[in-house]
Amino acid sequence: MPMISLRSICLVTLNSTYQHSAFGLRYLRANLQQYQSDCEILEYTIHRPPQQIVDEILTRNPRIVGFGVYIWNTQQTLEVVRALKHRSPETLVVLGGPEVSYEFETQTICQLADFVIRGEADVLFFEFCDQVLGRQQKPEKKFISGALPEIRSLQSPYSLYSDTDIKNRVIYVEASRGCPYRCEYCLSSLDKGVRNFPIDLFLTEMKALLDRGARQFKFIDRTFNLSPSISTQILEFFLQNIELGLFLHFELVPDRLPHELKELIQKFPAGSLQFEIGIQTWNPTVAALVSRKNDFGKVCENLNFLSQKTGVHTHVDLIAGLPGEDLASFARGFDILYHLNPGEIQVGILKRLKGAPIIRHDQTWGMIYSQDPPFQVLQTKTMSAAELQGLSRFSRFWDQISNSGQFQQTTEEIRKLLQAHELSPFAWFMELSEYLSQRFEKTHSIHLLEMFQALFDHLANDSRISTANAQECLAKDYARGGRQDLPRFLHPEKKRAVSQLPHPAQTLPKRQRLHLS
Repeated sequence: MPMISLRSICLVTLNSTYQHSAFGLRYLRANLQQYQSDCEILEYTIHRPPQQIVDEILTRNPRIVGFGVYIWNTQQTLEVVRALKHRSPETLVVLGGPEVSYEFETQTICQLADFVIRGEADVLFFEFCDQVLGRQQKPEKKFISGALPEIRSLQSPYSLYSDTDIKNRVIYVEASRGCPYRCEYCLSSLDKGVRNFPIDLFLTEMKALLDRGARQFKFIDRTFNLSPSISTQILEFFLQNIELGLFLHFELVPDRLPHELKELIQKFPAGSLQFEIGIQTWNPTVAALVSRKNDFGKVCENLNFLSQKTGVHTHVDLIAGLPGEDLASFARGFDILYHLNPGEIQVGILKRLKGAPIIRHDQTWGMIYSQDPPFQVLQTKTMSAAELQGLSRFSRFWDQISNSGQFQQTTEEIRKLLQAHELSPFAWFMELSEYLSQRFEKTHSIHLLEMFQALFDHLANDSRISTANAQECLAKDYARGGRQDLPRFLHPEKKRAVSQLPHPAQTLPKRQRLHLS
């Protein structure tokens, strides 16, 4: 059995899956000064039994255990904290993260914990540990808050990514913090402007990660392209190293793409850039209601540029259930986006993030949210519970079929069908979604072969598409990735070989490789 070193401080979080990494905890440890060597980061997934997690924590015999709490792990973390305090009441439990930074007084997990640090805790957590371990005192107040840290004085966390992290996990990075916009459904609306890390130091850190073998970088900056001069420097740096086979993810402001950025973006090879672009709603009235500013003309121009003149994989977000939006309005927005041909349209259901100003609309627009994570909206004045349930099913099936990249040929054939008959994409896929929801008891963990069969059956029953075309497209999709066992229902009357498509660079994430095939 390997030796387990004792630590005074354990930093713990429950990630949604193994491939994610706790960026925030690495920042905390990087800024612990003299206590850094006495701190260990423990990462689990939300599927790990709470008692197992507590067992592993207690083998370290820590004085302080800090938990990162987020919307995706709040319930599971509550169970771990409850078990830990039951078995070791003397262990100091301190919470941090967006889910406990607001409305904390009423949360059970905050009541169980000894202390809660609100907001950015890079410096506050060090001060807490220094008070407890250095001066042997406990803070007088349970809920701790303070000024935002001076961003240029923070120690960077990138050296704390292990070689195993670099090989197996998502490497999160940030060149800035904050957001200048005030979208009411987002906690970033509470930020006081944007703060940039020193760009020269940041690029030095990126070079060190490249030298260690990092090839996939996910920028968590809320507005990567806000400053063209900074984003240009970052893109130029990575372009100089593009032969390494890089994949870069950025979140972009949709109507802000100046000429110098367009020129640079066009130089990147297909699939190496992914842009997450938050449209959220195409209804100007709804956008104004939630303080979302979009120049829709510029958005169309930029999305057309990205789809027609670059190899960027675009991931465009829409939110269902915003105050004032009805099903017809949402459908129009979806259809507009569909015809702009982004790589993916991510249909999300509005979530009530603690502290977000969206709650000011609750009474006027009849907003009713689930009381359980992830606190999705269940009903509004303009969208019924049944409509939102239908959109939730639509979202999951759309993700499995259109966003997954598994059905590239088939979705292109569907696109031709919709164009030829001037059909609404939303209406057509909603009909498909309802068909699939009746066929399958669940909307997730559907075996791929079963989905192929269901898609074929649905397409074969549509008189506007020939059975032969449906078979051919689905057969090509099935053969992608080297599958040889073509199912009987996809065999054409005259058997012919299914061509094997070339494989994209293996350094790209699986989902992006599928979209490129």
